[in-house]
Amino acid sequence: MTIAPKIVILGAGYGGLMTALRLQKLLKRGEADVTLINKHDYHYLTTHLHMPAAGTDHHDNAWVQITELIRKSKIKFVKATVTEIRPAAKMVMLEEKGIAYDYLIVGLGGEPETFGIPGLKEYAMTIRSINSVRAIRLHIEYMFAKYKLEPHRTELLTFVVGGAGFTGTEFIGELADRVPELCRSYHIDPSLVQMYNIEAAPVALPPGLPPELADYGMRVLERKGVIFKLSTPIKECMQDGVLLGTGERIKAATVVWAGGIRGNRMLEIAGFETARGRVKVDEYLRTKEDSNVFLVGDCSLVMSPEGTPYGPTAQIAIQQGHNAAINLVALIRKRPLKPFVYHYKGTVASLGKSSAVGVIGNKRIRGRIASFMKKVIDIRSLYLFGGLSLVLKKMIFK
Repeated sequence: MTIAPKIVILGAGYGGLMTALRLQKLLKRGEADVTLINKHDYHYLTTHLHMPAAGTDHHDNAWVQITELIRKSKIKFVKATVTEIRPAAKMVMLEEKGIAYDYLIVGLGGEPETFGIPGLKEYAMTIRSINSVRAIRLHIEYMFAKYKLEPHRTELLTFVVGGAGFTGTEFIGELADRVPELCRSYHIDPSLVQMYNIEAAPVALPPGLPPELADYGMRVLERKGVIFKLSTPIKECMQDGVLLGTGERIKAATVVWAGGIRGNRMLEIAGFETARGRVKVDEYLRTKEDSNVFLVGDCSLVMSPEGTPYGPTAQIAIQQGHNAAINLVALIRKRPLKPFVYHYKGTVASLGKSSAVGVIGNKRIRGRIASFMKKVIDIRSLYLFGGLSLVLKKMIFK
């Protein structure tokens, strides 16, 4: 009797979950033993987290139960925290047990990249999970309430966002929309609130946007009260604010770090060659050390035809998950593998309510039409994972 190969998927982010969903569609019953391991029993929509973090949407709209998406007859789900990967033994260690594998897909997600800036880990908040965004929203509301008790402490109404990429831009846009509501609720003069977006690079907004769109986005956010400090790195984060590379010190009770991510440190410990925690994969998304280990999402490093690495986005992670599943099935059936080719579909960054900027194909869009396209993109992602029922459940157009 032939024993079905064991496929273990680590992480239910965009890449890992898409791998599982495609496998359950492509594999015949009993053709493989597939296990999906994730520390939570839900998948959270990373591209939506900036809204509940600012309090402009409920966090329930940013997650979906994993068991609602997978079929138990095809995929076994294990809620557990991965503690170690042992490639030589073909084992994955969890907190209470080990799981053997024949093929491993690592989609554990990334970690905030602090670039060695002192104090960031200790004093800055990050938009990385459902729990973290709930904490940020509650913290922001508490700062307004606390200011009413201590009106001499103006730093309670000062908010610093480090990083002006996707996460930083979209979060501060939502925060700028939320501030007027909070000021009305707590009877606070809006002019007392200070919102800083600090970026080490000379430009704001996600990389790849044409200069005129970046300029437009900055103007929109500046009209909402955002103060940009470009070409200005954060030198140190402290309990009461940040020290900038220019020597300026901003007193703030809230610092949210969105300055980048790195891969999972578990890969370095496992012996894979990494660059900022990400593993450079071959054309089939496999590690050079072990052809039975695939990397997707934030953990993988995929090079463009120009020789530069693609950024870790949900768009590329979803495509990687799709490709990894196809190649796993090909390995099981002794068929040729399919090289991964990234198909860039465009970039849209939200600027808060009813405004965004982006590029779709060769078309540059901004304002309300870009905001509409942002919702269309979100709907497409939901549809890929859970079909029309998931789209309707999350009510993107509410």
